[in-house]
Amino acid sequence: MTDNASNTPKANGQGQAMWGGRFSAKPAELMQAINVSIGFDKRLWAQDLAGSRAHARMLMNQGVISSHDGDEILEGLARVEDELLSGTFPFRDEYEDIHMNIEARLRELIGPTAGRLHTARSRNDQVAVDFRLWVRDACDRTVGQLEALQKALLAQAEAYADALMPGFTHLQPAQPVTFGHHLMAYVEMFGRDAGRFRDARARMNECPLGAAALAGSPFPIDRQQTATALGFDRPTANSLDSVSSRDFALEALSAASITATHLSRLAEEIVLWTTPMFGFIKLTDAFTTGSSIMPQKKNPDAAELVRAKVGRILGSLTTLTVVMKGLPLAYSKDMQEDKVPTFEAFDALELSLLAMAGMIADLTPNTETMAKAAGAGFSTATDLADWLVRTLNMPFRDAHHVTGSAVKTAEGLGVDLADLSLEQFQAIEPQITNAVYAVLTPAASAASRMSYGGTAPAQVRAQIARWKEQLA
Repeated sequence: MTDNASNTPKANGQGQAMWGGRFSAKPAELMQAINVSIGFDKRLWAQDLAGSRAHARMLMNQGVISSHDGDEILEGLARVEDELLSGTFPFRDEYEDIHMNIEARLRELIGPTAGRLHTARSRNDQVAVDFRLWVRDACDRTVGQLEALQKALLAQAEAYADALMPGFTHLQPAQPVTFGHHLMAYVEMFGRDAGRFRDARARMNECPLGAAALAGSPFPIDRQQTATALGFDRPTANSLDSVSSRDFALEALSAASITATHLSRLAEEIVLWTTPMFGFIKLTDAFTTGSSIMPQKKNPDAAELVRAKVGRILGSLTTLTVVMKGLPLAYSKDMQEDKVPTFEAFDALELSLLAMAGMIADLTPNTETMAKAAGAGFSTATDLADWLVRTLNMPFRDAHHVTGSAVKTAEGLGVDLADLSLEQFQAIEPQITNAVYAVLTPAASAASRMSYGGTAPAQVRAQIARWKEQLA
């Protein structure tokens, strides 16, 4: 996508470069190979047609081109769209990019009038609006995919709001929680991810069309009209910034990278939970694969691949950041490298979100195994300390010390805290009574966490209801 500020670029439909008037020879084959972008930016054809239609109508309304010419251009663009939709459009490398391919084809279909479409427009603002439209659409799609994943998580969380499992810190059993509570943590994460995409979309919703090459246009254009026609809130306020900034893509890629990180964490838990050592969940054959040599294997490959996608997505953010980091204003050809990493990142993210939503809906928790594990590792020790504070009015640090001594005793005997006798408890702290046993079960521990956002099933259901209403 080469800088081209000409108001009426040449295009003869016979392979002559659109910017060829200044040059007496064709580019070297190697130059053509490194310069051409039609192989990947043809994905922007719908956005390019939308921008061209808005621009043509504005030029007509402002009297820059005649209504006759404008109608002929719009009719020609409709014919181009039919070819693109039917797969008969002749993409050609000699026209470099999607913008020149469409313009050249338009000239073949309607003749020299096609050249008037580029009045008051450059490929610099043309690609800026096309790419911004594409990224905006990608953000909208991603929000929808995130909400679908949240709904899948909500359905499982609601079904298993009471199912006990161990909560971990340092991947060591910490305190009992419920499976519903654990899944709701990801509902919150993905909710913030959706918010980041919405925020990015709001910031990028300014239209660069009309900035031309870098300095604006001498023609009496109406930039608010084209902005409104394309669904933007307003035109961009600085022509240099309009054509030279790609922070809208960087922000979207940053949101994608954070989302991919959350997906990777959930994928890692699915991988762990499906191992025989955990045995917390099962996946059907729909989201697992076998081994070519070990017939017993059932591998969570979908989760592993989602886990790996964060590398590709984060790599895309890094790629575009490095491309943009040293560019002087305004447009530089380096910026042609903005599209491939962005396309690849959102392709990978979309696949990951769809696969994760599928896995969440597909999984079945092994509630007995999880409940048994919920009491492992003295997970109710904090409940004992809290009981000492509440019942005996003991300072928490003293209660912490007493509880640590009880854990040491139980560990030495090879039993859980609930298996210690009252005499053994009272040997550590004489004021302890039989009432202590009521708090030493995982179910009692989870049920007692009634603070807002806690793991008590009643609190989990309240959060589920809040999110269901929000996503309705």
